[in-house]
Amino acid sequence: MSNTKKQVNPWTSEDEKEHALSKVEWWCIEAFFRTIEDNKRWSLKASIRRWRDKPTTGFILSMALLDQDNNKQYIYDARHKSEKLLPAKDSFDVGYEDSFMKGTFPIYKMYFNNKKDDIKLDLEYNAEALPHWITQEITDGLLPVGLGGFYKYGFIPKGNLLGTIKINNKTLAIEGKGYFEHVWGNFFLDSLVSLKLLKKTTAIYARLIGWHLLNFKPHFPKSIIFSTENNPLGYDWVWAILDNGWSIYYGNAMFWFMKGPAAGTLILTKDGKKYEEFADIHFQYNKVKYAQAYDFFYPTEMEITATNGKEKLYMDFKMTSEALESVFPLTDSKYWLGAVICEAPGKIEGYYFDGKKKIKLSGICKIEPQRQISILGHNSLKIDILKPPKGIGISFDLESHYLKKKLFTKIQLAPRPNIKFNSKKIDNIKIKKSKQ
Repeated sequence: MSNTKKQVNPWTSEDEKEHALSKVEWWCIEAFFRTIEDNKRWSLKASIRRWRDKPTTGFILSMALLDQDNNKQYIYDARHKSEKLLPAKDSFDVGYEDSFMKGTFPIYKMYFNNKKDDIKLDLEYNAEALPHWITQEITDGLLPVGLGGFYKYGFIPKGNLLGTIKINNKTLAIEGKGYFEHVWGNFFLDSLVSLKLLKKTTAIYARLIGWHLLNFKPHFPKSIIFSTENNPLGYDWVWAILDNGWSIYYGNAMFWFMKGPAAGTLILTKDGKKYEEFADIHFQYNKVKYAQAYDFFYPTEMEITATNGKEKLYMDFKMTSEALESVFPLTDSKYWLGAVICEAPGKIEGYYFDGKKKIKLSGICKIEPQRQISILGHNSLKIDILKPPKGIGISFDLESHYLKKKLFTKIQLAPRPNIKFNSKKIDNIKIKKSKQ
């Protein structure tokens, strides 16, 4: 859907500030920059997050800095379960100790202090695009959670980043491009069912489902893959800046699919003013990596195809560095081992077709698969469908680390009826579940 009507800033000053009644809220900057003196390439993610869940209130200050030339990671996390962020009442200004994020569109000031590695970042972000809410034109930017919660997810997909980094007792000037986001709402389990908010949440679901059905063209796939790690509590996230000046946001709230239709959105802006949201999206993983400690796979290369009327986007996203695997163990949970964010810089190649001509696309991107890992570990089911003229049949390929078995079944009706079945035990050494 093209946002041709609203070409003004949809964020009010109230939108930018803290929302005291929301249970979770965060502000985040993603960036690619270079240090001018030595022309070194860097990737940054820094965020300030706070939550309120009876009886605790707390925050997380996170900073992930990657020296891309040397593939060296600098990770810093500070968290507290009772201290408030003490945000300003009349403006966006949040921080902890001497780290902070503040400002108002289009200029934001940020300072991050990694005390573990003695790295200090002093930044100014100047937006080059208007802010945008996900599903802005469909649900006024509201996204549902469970049957009684909802949240808002806003972002600015492109901006200039200037400032300094102090590292190894040297202060270096930096310049680059960045992405800024602000999210708040109710994400906790006690928010998933609320009779008081059920009517509103149901209405949001109805508008989203109606939009997807209106814009999605169903087709019969040759194969579909499901897995336990791709449950609805995880998602795939990509932000990309293209060489032609366009920018892309992709978020897929998965429903156990590892291949097939995406249950999320892809948002394209060519000029930073008009936004298009694609609902007809299909994805597949071309490469995955196995994380043994928590027994799950995540993509390091994914292929996306999105259509909107006559328009078509094809993109191949590839990680270009080793992913940082940030694990948050859920030691008190009966059902989950932990929550994991796997993030890495990457590159994008593909094309855009407007119905008449094809435009080649290339650029840089940040790829972040986020997963909630089940105590059952990795289990996947691939369904292949044999269609005419090759024949008629179906096969099921199950790999279960919980059962420690691989099972394969094939049922073919034409051109000759045939049934195959085999079972194979999985080597126990390859499966290591842990709550480190």
